Amino acid sequence: MNLFQTSAWQQAWWAEWADTPGAKLLWEGGNGRSGAYVHSYSLAIPVPTRCLQFVGTSYRKFSTPRTEYNTLGSSDDLPLLFGKLEQFDWTEAVFSDVKSGSGELQAMREWSLKRRWYLRTIRQDVAYGIDTSGTFDTYLGSLGKHTRLKLYNRRKIFESEGDVVEENFWPDRAGEFFDLLNDFHRVRWGSPCFSGRSIAFHLDFLERASADGIKPLLLVLCNDQRPVSVLYNVLHRGCIYNIQAGYEEDFHKKVALGTLHLGYAIETAFKDPSVGFFDLLAGEGKKTDYKSHLATDRTPLTTLMVVRSRLFRLLYRVKDLRARLQQLRAVIRRESA
Repeated sequence: MNLFQTSAWQQAWWAEWADTPGAKLLWEGGNGRSGAYVHSYSLAIPVPTRCLQFVGTSYRKFSTPRTEYNTLGSSDDLPLLFGKLEQFDWTEAVFSDVKSGSGELQAMREWSLKRRWYLRTIRQDVAYGIDTSGTFDTYLGSLGKHTRLKLYNRRKIFESEGDVVEENFWPDRAGEFFDLLNDFHRVRWGSPCFSGRSIAFHLDFLERASADGIKPLLLVLCNDQRPVSVLYNVLHRGCIYNIQAGYEEDFHKKVALGTLHLGYAIETAFKDPSVGFFDLLAGEGKKTDYKSHLATDRTPLTTLMVVRSRLFRLLYRVKDLRARLQQLRAVIRRESA
């Protein structure tokens, strides 16, 4: 069971967004599987859309923290769950961030084709992670020169700027931690990392965490008593999940603070015999795909749409055909240029 299918994550998410207009819970998540809900709304055409989704995800109408590695349940349960899903009234189902090579994703495809519904691949992504069962020195040796420089070798420069201290702000200073995270993101990205609702969700999740054996790690790295970098990590069942990060943008021209702070956390994970994996999750950096350079493991993720409604099947087929024709025209123009 991964972090996102714990009762703490699933229940905190639904508790925060249960009041979304048109949202109806089908079943609760937790204990190793994602919950499910149907969200009813209207698009540009005056036809109601009823979108079935995992608890923890929202395909169109509102933005929430990302929930990955979603699953309906064990392979033995899938036939029963598919039959249960068919009993509900929905136009389309969006199964977000399911492991691409899993038997579950294949079962979803077979179920849809058997019913002659329309299948669409909405997104494909990769989650990155680091196997920490070996030694940190061996891991460093496996990295490229420039990655090793950012992750580890520039520590001397960083530590020469002032005394270095790292603190876990959970639980007493959690609010301050999220303020720091948002402040760093405003400078770097032009907007905060988390909205007020998202912060409320994370605080609720962290309050519930201990019941599921989850240890919050709200890590703040200080240089000369000044907070310069934060890592939002949690430890669950021998895996550290790196949920978010933020750092001072222009601390030193030779120091990549975000990667450097990750280096401290990764080294700590290697030295802890209870930790076997450091999960960087999916997503890219602002300028580079830094996670791919740090990772020892990659997990492809697929977001699949199953279209049940006859009208919507027709509309999506037309839409997808137009998109393919546009791509073909672009290729022809490039080749003829």
